[in-house]
Amino acid sequence: MMSSTDIQLQNLDHLGLVAGIIDEIGIVEIINERVGISPGEIVTAGQVVKAILLNGLGFLSRALYLFTQFFEDKATEHLLGKGIRPEHLNDDKIGRVMDKLYLKGLSEIFLLITLAAVKKYGISIQSVHLDASSFSVHGQYKSEVNQIEIIPFVAGKERRISPKTIKITQGYSRDKRPDLKQFILDLIVSGDGDVPLFLRVADGNEADKAVFGQIAKEFSQQINFQSLIVSDSALYSQDNLVIMSGISWLCRVPFSIKQAKQLANTIASEDLIQSRIPGYSWWEVSSRYGGVDQRWLLVESQQRKAADLERLEKKIQQELTDAKKKLHQLSRREFETQQGALEITKEVSKKLKYHKLIELQVIPIHAAAQDGLREEKQKVEPPIYKIQAGLELDEKTITEEKNRPARFVLATNVLAKQQLISDEMLTKYKEQQAPERGFAFLKDSLFFADSVFLKSPERVETMAMLMGLCLLVYTLGQRQLRLQLQECRTGLKNQLGQLTDCPTLRSIFQGFQGIPDSYYRWSQTSY
Repeated sequence: MMSSTDIQLQNLDHLGLVAGIIDEIGIVEIINERVGISPGEIVTAGQVVKAILLNGLGFLSRALYLFTQFFEDKATEHLLGKGIRPEHLNDDKIGRVMDKLYLKGLSEIFLLITLAAVKKYGISIQSVHLDASSFSVHGQYKSEVNQIEIIPFVAGKERRISPKTIKITQGYSRDKRPDLKQFILDLIVSGDGDVPLFLRVADGNEADKAVFGQIAKEFSQQINFQSLIVSDSALYSQDNLVIMSGISWLCRVPFSIKQAKQLANTIASEDLIQSRIPGYSWWEVSSRYGGVDQRWLLVESQQRKAADLERLEKKIQQELTDAKKKLHQLSRREFETQQGALEITKEVSKKLKYHKLIELQVIPIHAAAQDGLREEKQKVEPPIYKIQAGLELDEKTITEEKNRPARFVLATNVLAKQQLISDEMLTKYKEQQAPERGFAFLKDSLFFADSVFLKSPERVETMAMLMGLCLLVYTLGQRQLRLQLQECRTGLKNQLGQLTDCPTLRSIFQGFQGIPDSYYRWSQTSY
């Protein structure tokens, strides 16, 4: 009879599920085909990438130099392949693979894998969502990969290229850490399951508006089928509209555009059409901004309107308090010239948004005469000047502001309403939170992206792509889980003990923790 001491336990936890998704997509094979396999290689580049994804989705926040430790208690051969041991997954091997991936083109590799996932899982890309976020880093970053990739041509010629290195620098920080250097991650995800489809790593000071149009164009050209590109107002500019000729798009129009602001100010709430989406109403008009025919949809949210109006009233009262205090200070001040008094008053008036100065007077005041010489002093001494003014509400501005709360304008170049009805425009835009959920996942403190520790821009860029692959595997697993629950018309209990058909994959992963320990205790009592 076998003794319990002869039994060796190795952990799988939830990593068996992760490995299964990686294998179904064919990530190992795609990487190996792109990077190649060296003779006598024990662990291929594809297997190293698989190991990195398993580590990343282990939610243990371990750095790469602790990579070997992560697999010491894992069923490494079962997860990665026969003959692969933890010591084979050292930082030197991982670094070499990361450099090879960088030279082969990170965005291209990512797109190859995502297209394979789209085909395997039947992911709809009828609509996709584009957004960007910043990732803060610490330390200095100098370029280290100086190799040149050789691309063969059909006629026996060769083209030599060297990938452009990103600049890790300070810029507008979404993390509210302007003191830190950063890089930018551009992401396109599907409306079906938030699955990442396109990833691009960029300079830390890159502006969304300057590149979003080109990103949308490149994505549309590479996927080779029509998708509706949905984005925020960073996509909406005359230059981007020209670049995106022939591409279907939907995005928010910034109120910095005069026509959008006028539309929001002039349409009364009672004239709006109630949406099929509860709590919303809209009004649609045609536009030709930037020389492009398009439909504009003015949207108002009733739920947010009351809160916005309350905030507006607070702003008006605060401005009134501040303005009265400022005028009181000015009324006690003496000016040498009338022009100087007027200039100061104009500066005060410019800062008022909801009020206007009224009954403005600049009054000359002569010095008080002494010893009965008042008239003589008035003739020889110049007067001093004081300001008197009152305040009243700027009714026109306030009316415009009250019309604008909780309003925004959407635009699309899909002119046929039967292809994209007004309510669907609103629905698609509300799904724009999809990339934000992806960024939140990547910035989670339990994920290894929380602190980017690599010390060269090339390695950071490569790690960002691998982070994106982790997000891909996670969202695919979560999508499949939810589809199965909905198909079976059942659910799983959440933390409150209530059934839900939209559980997070992480909650399922947590259910696998501790299984080996339970099995060991059972085996002890059985023998």
